[in-house]
Amino acid sequence: MIGITYHKEGDFFVPDLYLEKENYENDYIIGKYGHLRLEYLKNQKRAEYIIMFMNKTLRKHIVESDKQAKRRLKILMAQMLEKNPIDENLKNTNPLKWIGLMNNYKHSVEEIIFKEFIYC
Repeated sequence: MIGITYHKEGDFFVPDLYLEKENYENDYIIGKYGHLRLEYLKNQKRAEYIIMFMNKTLRKHIVESDKQAKRRLKILMAQMLEKNPIDENLKNTNPLKWIGLMNNYKHSVEEIIFKEFIYC
C-alpha cells in the first residue's frame, strides 16, 4: 500500500501530491506543429488534454503529431513541386519570385497539415 504524506499549511494538512514527468523521447525537441497541437488541445479540447496529461500520454501524442506533420509536409511539398515545377534557374535570375512561389506552396501545404493533424 502506498502511503500518502502530508504537510501543514496553517491549520490544515495538505497531501503531498505530484505528477511524474513523462519520459517519452526526452531528447526530441518539439517543433512548430507539436506546439500548435498542444495549444489547440489546451484551448479547444480541454477534457481531452487533461485526460492525456493525467494518463502521461500527452507528450507522446504531441511528439507523434509533430513527427507526422513534418513527414506530411515533406511529402506534400515534393508532390506540389512535381505537379507545378519551378525552374531552378529562376532561383538565380529572379530570387524574389522564386521565394514567393515557394512560400505560396508551403502555405498551401500547411493549410492541409493544419486540417489533418493540428485542428482535428
